Amino acid sequence: MQQEKRYSTMTEHELKQEIAQLLEKARKAEQMGMVSEYAVLERKAAMAKAYLLDPSAFKPGEIYELEGDPGEYFKIDYMNGVFAWGYRLKGDGKEEALPISMLK
Repeated sequence: MQQEKRYSTMTEHELKQEIAQLLEKARKAEQMGMVSEYAVLERKAAMAKAYLLDPSAFKPGEIYELEGDPGEYFKIDYMNGVFAWGYRLKGDGKEEALPISMLK
């Protein structure tokens, strides 16, 4: 059985291929009505996309709109790799981590 490569060790080309494959699988899962499978694949694609971005472009204390969720905003408390830790402005105030690809 082949060991899967971590996104952090993939080249930009490998990441883009992985994202394309995940989005294609997600599209097929959506067509087949497999809602949970679709959600998992979308989340994996968002994780892979985060490794194509520069974490230093995202600043603690800044507020970003959530990708694909207009009107929802996220305030970053701190960064850890490609994850932004903070909370949703209209949320319950609980801290959560989001891949930076989910912020715009």
